[in-house]
Amino acid sequence: MLANSHDLMDRDSLIHQQTNLADHRENGGTIMARGEGIWVYDETGKKYLEAMAGLWCASLGFSEKRLAEVAYKQMLELPYYHTFFGKGNVQAVELAAKLLSIAPVPMSKVLFQCSGSEANDTAIKLVWYYHNAIGKPEKKKIIGRIRGYHGNTIAAVSVSGQPHMHTDFDAPLSLFKHTDHPHYYRFHLEGETEEAFATRMAENLEKLILAEGPETVGAFFAEPVQGGGGALPPPATYFEKIQAVLKKYDILFLADEVICGFGRTGEMWGSTTYGLKPDMLSCAKALSASYQPISALMISEKIDQALVAQSAKLGTFGHGYTYGGHPVACAVALETLKIYEERDIVGHVKRVSKPFLDGLMALKDHPLVGDVRGIGLVAGVELMADKVSRTPFAPEQKIAVRVMDACAEHGLIVRAIMDRIAFTPPLIITEAEVEELLVRFKKALDQVWDGLKV
Repeated sequence: MLANSHDLMDRDSLIHQQTNLADHRENGGTIMARGEGIWVYDETGKKYLEAMAGLWCASLGFSEKRLAEVAYKQMLELPYYHTFFGKGNVQAVELAAKLLSIAPVPMSKVLFQCSGSEANDTAIKLVWYYHNAIGKPEKKKIIGRIRGYHGNTIAAVSVSGQPHMHTDFDAPLSLFKHTDHPHYYRFHLEGETEEAFATRMAENLEKLILAEGPETVGAFFAEPVQGGGGALPPPATYFEKIQAVLKKYDILFLADEVICGFGRTGEMWGSTTYGLKPDMLSCAKALSASYQPISALMISEKIDQALVAQSAKLGTFGHGYTYGGHPVACAVALETLKIYEERDIVGHVKRVSKPFLDGLMALKDHPLVGDVRGIGLVAGVELMADKVSRTPFAPEQKIAVRVMDACAEHGLIVRAIMDRIAFTPPLIITEAEVEELLVRFKKALDQVWDGLKV
């Protein structure tokens, strides 16, 4: 609960995002005061293992001094400059070149923004701009996935498939359509293999494209691992089959690597993990270990060529953000990428992933747990009332929220998403800390289960 010193200030001055505002104003919340490694401390001094890396993003934990020092140094040298009107700064140029050098597929250019939402919003604008440029102005519809998440701007939230983020915001906009949530455990038919399920998902996507008219569909957006869908990896062969459909109908593919990029899946990119070959790739979060707000959108050569030709025709490329390519954020991102390489963070994730995933898998025998799925250091635990029949808990039981709250009591921060508990700890987590995470999570599961039996 909030300490008295901050109670009135918090209630009156700050709107908390993705929060039940009425409940918060009645009961208060938690204010974090400091961090050390993978741990954070609230203002009462309580210590928590941050198993969500904040919002999937604090990849190097909460006390990496090298990043603070680089930010300070850059603020003394050039605290701000823009990338408008042919100008720029050294840090933005160097970071763009570095990203292109490590991209999972050949990319041509980079646009910088301040958040993943802005990167995906930019990608949506470029889908429309590109098709206008190549003489296909009708090819404007964009397909996302149910439970997909791509951001909070009006366009990014429209391609997202999150009902609670659409209600009463008059979203999604009419050009955005949604195909299946590829959640094998929840939605597979009796006896249906993952491969057969993936085939059905691809067939349903094709049916949607044909119903809308392939000549009107411009792009498809997908995360390699669905974050807002519950830390959910794709079923086997899913992206292979989805990409074949996109290629058949000449539909651009945006890989949203905002959560998956920079080691989360055990490779530098989720696209590498799952064989994605996108036309555009968005990244953010771990790009700067979230020590500075920055995102990047990488675009392919054919899109870049269209931008150049159209800007020559129109006299300018009429797009940009005041803080896109901010020199402090770019300097911190460059140092973050150096740390990943120097400390072999991707190799570390591969090593720690086994005890992390094995430990969560071992909990499948727990009476509350129906399924566990994950890759690298991202995983989701599905809570289920009846495992045999795959009968979920009643929504009013708020079972995942109860488990999340019990975790907090035991000093563990996780995320409740529908009936799933999501985990994305900082990439620097050790095997000993993984064990501590598992112990605390088991205690929380037991506590909630005991409460249900009463």
